[in-house]
Amino acid sequence: MAKTDLMDFDKALELFEPVLGFEVHVELSTKTKMFSDAPNIFGAEPNTAITPVCLGLPGSLPVVNEQAVRYSISLGLALGCEIAESSRFARKNYFYPDLAKNYQISQYDEPIAFDGSIEVELEDGTLVTVPIERAHMEEDAGKLTHVGGSTGRIQGAEYSLVDYNRAGVPLVEIVTRPIFGAEHRAPELAKAYVSTIRDLVRALGISDARMERGNLRCDANVSLRPRGQERLGIRTETKNVNSLRSVERAVRYEIQRQAAILAKGGTIVQETRHWHEDTGTTSAGRPKSDADDYRYFPEPDLLPVVPSAELIKELRAALPEQPVAMRRRLKADWGFNDQEFRDIVNAGLLTEVLETTQQGAAAFQARKWWMGEILRIANARDVEPSSLVTPHQVSELIALVESGDLTDRLAREVLEGVIAGEGTPEEIVEARGLKVVSDDGALIAAIDEALAAQPDVLDKIRSGKVQAAGAVIGAVMKAMRGQADAARVRELVLERAGA
Repeated sequence: MAKTDLMDFDKALELFEPVLGFEVHVELSTKTKMFSDAPNIFGAEPNTAITPVCLGLPGSLPVVNEQAVRYSISLGLALGCEIAESSRFARKNYFYPDLAKNYQISQYDEPIAFDGSIEVELEDGTLVTVPIERAHMEEDAGKLTHVGGSTGRIQGAEYSLVDYNRAGVPLVEIVTRPIFGAEHRAPELAKAYVSTIRDLVRALGISDARMERGNLRCDANVSLRPRGQERLGIRTETKNVNSLRSVERAVRYEIQRQAAILAKGGTIVQETRHWHEDTGTTSAGRPKSDADDYRYFPEPDLLPVVPSAELIKELRAALPEQPVAMRRRLKADWGFNDQEFRDIVNAGLLTEVLETTQQGAAAFQARKWWMGEILRIANARDVEPSSLVTPHQVSELIALVESGDLTDRLAREVLEGVIAGEGTPEEIVEARGLKVVSDDGALIAAIDEALAAQPDVLDKIRSGKVQAAGAVIGAVMKAMRGQADAARVRELVLERAGA
């Protein structure tokens, strides 16, 4: 494959103005699917969470999920949108192997929510208002697994398998208007916007928003126009980017790639593009269709959705804080300085830290574990930290340390067991025999053995060389396999020396 030419990022922004747009797909955490009573679950055996409606079998008819409608209205209100007095479903016609009926039930010209905006906070506290064009309801497609080849993608695969479990899962697609003025902060804004949407839907309680599972996916639209030109450039749409870091990198890459083409007098192809996490590049997908190509028409099997004024009032009253306000409140409540709090946000771990504190852990401990050992392991494995452990598991681990049952070193070993799927922290402590030895009798026996091997230590301590106790403490910790409280061992050693 020929190497793609890229222009230096700063040079690209000297010549061109980037214009952004985002389509974020949010899977809703309803018990059943959008138009059938099939269970909405993750991780089931392939093709088991399905009904005739999911497969589009003849004679099957869709029925709208009421909870999905309520969730969609709540999200629209949280995005500052107008809620339509009447909205209609439409058929979006296109063929794809994991779309069994060859059309998707979506919304087109009559979405449930429209004309909104949301504030996004950048790393230095700058606020950017992102205009929202619409938020509409639709169903998800199934999932293809490409077998053979080296990348797991369709290119080079020997064959593909289709799993319809995801077909029909309720989605809300949030579509922005064109975003101007981001300039050199365009990649940062992309990441911050998706992070804000993720925080918002989690606060609403309508989605798990786990990007590594595809609960939340972003299509990033990028176009460039020469400085001083009014007409917008041709855009590309990088599809289904599923991590905050990848959204940032994909936008940066497309700016550099498009700038290199335009500077040489070339033209940009309006197309979808695939993001490759391993190489940090995009590749061509298919020519980007316009609305006419989808042959939208009203869904004949579904009535319009007409929410009552009472329902909208009820859902508006239940809205949580906006993400920007929530972040500022949490920073004050937790007592973190600007840099400490910004590190959490930039790592995409605000929700994880918050949920860990809600389980009873102190904020500084929650930050320490998520930003320390968990993030280190996640970076080494190139995965999202939230895919390794849950806030509940981290809070249990912290509680064991706070109670004195574990030292930090032992807790790290327990964490490894949790990540490996060995059970809860308490189960791993029991199974591996890792609990801190708190019996003074056992500690004194180990101390006496260590002193017997180093008879001069007591004299050194008594003569004022208290640091000599370190050799005994080290020997005891080794003998106890790290399961002793070093501070208590030190106290006992000094007592033995009469110091």
